[in-house]
Amino acid sequence: MLDIKKFVSQCRRVLHVASKPDKEEFEQSSKITGIGMIIIGAIGFVIFMLFHLLGGA
Repeated sequence: MLDIKKFVSQCRRVLHVASKPDKEEFEQSSKITGIGMIIIGAIGFVIFMLFHLLGGA
C-alpha cells in the first residue's frame, strides 16, 4: 500500500513540474523522431533485402 501512495506522489510531482513544450522545442523533437524512424526503417529495409537476395526469405 505504501508503494502505491509513493508512486502516486511521484506522479503528481512530475505532472506539477512538467510543462507544455514551445513551438521550437516541439519542432526539434519532431525532426529528431522523424530522422530516427527513417534510420530504423532503412536498416530494416537493408536487412530485408540482404535476406531476400541471399535466398533466406
